[in-house]
Amino acid sequence: MAIYLDNAATTALDPEVLEAMLPLMKEHFGNPSSIHAMGRKTRTAIENSRKTIAKLINAEPGEIFFTSGGTEADNTAINGCVYDLGITHAITSKIEHHAVLHTLENLEKKGLIKLSIVNTTDNGLIDLKHLEELLANNPRSLVSLMHANNEIGNLLPIDEVGELCSKYNAIFHSDTVQTMGHYTHDVKSTKIQFLVGAAHKFHGPKGIGFLYINHQLKISPFIHGGSQERNMRGGTENVYGIVGLAKALEIAYRDIDAHQNHVQSVKNYMIERLQQTIPGVEFNGTATTPEKSLYTVLNVLFPTTPNAEMLLFNLDIAGIFVSAGSACTSGSNQGSHVLRGIGTNMERPSIRFSFSRYSTIAEIDAVVEKLAQMFLVVA
Repeated sequence: MAIYLDNAATTALDPEVLEAMLPLMKEHFGNPSSIHAMGRKTRTAIENSRKTIAKLINAEPGEIFFTSGGTEADNTAINGCVYDLGITHAITSKIEHHAVLHTLENLEKKGLIKLSIVNTTDNGLIDLKHLEELLANNPRSLVSLMHANNEIGNLLPIDEVGELCSKYNAIFHSDTVQTMGHYTHDVKSTKIQFLVGAAHKFHGPKGIGFLYINHQLKISPFIHGGSQERNMRGGTENVYGIVGLAKALEIAYRDIDAHQNHVQSVKNYMIERLQQTIPGVEFNGTATTPEKSLYTVLNVLFPTTPNAEMLLFNLDIAGIFVSAGSACTSGSNQGSHVLRGIGTNMERPSIRFSFSRYSTIAEIDAVVEKLAQMFLVVA
């Protein structure tokens, strides 16, 4: 039996989402830029999806722009701040997703910005006191901090950061890819200018995401070549992806309480079983503090063994699909920049287990039993 616990990388497509997408893939295939009836049909589907997403996050439809996913959305927001809004100083952390870090580092390399790195605590939380010091010394900065870390699951107090940014007239961009569909977002109560989502993290299709841009800000397109997305993104729209994105987010919000209760219970159970079963096991980040940890992610630091390097491989052979870190950097031999950034002992193996509404207690028992065999303990 295959056990999939890599939901932070991608989630299974919800059957309801597929059902909503199929008509746009089979019958209603007109180009939404065409003025004939088939084109108008798909244009209506796009705009209805935009309205759905806007309503769910308490935005205006004109503030929602569809992208190919979170990476493009992050790049669009960050580059727009520098090239169009006159930002010359940015603040981020060393444990951000590379879609943010590499973009900011590239801008700094070109001499377009000065980049400051906010301190993090030993378990990876953002040092808010240091953040305020950086803002006080550099007002009107861009602050780019993710709502939840994709590798260790640490949660950012997003409302508190928004207040700090507002106090110092800073622009706040948050990569909310890991929390979109898992927590409710209200862009009118959170003082945020840019927010990001990707459908495949909450049981929608891959290759589609969105960027919220506060209506008070005007930036130029990141991708040129057409007048789509109200002149903000050239290229024929991914119509069935957009419809799938809206449907997936609608379902996620509809079932959010039940989903969170179930997944948190699965995560808590795995923490308890691992502590009971494998001596010396630890958890990277804030896993044992639920209010500070994303309930879908558990990053586990295992004891060092002669077979430590083979742990991920042996789990794969056993039909247990997990990750050593972000799927975006799989295959890298440098190890996780997040774990290195919080001072984790890189000689010990770390595994990220990430859960969804389809995860079960029985699967956790099977995984812990297999791990117990690998570490030569009795489960």
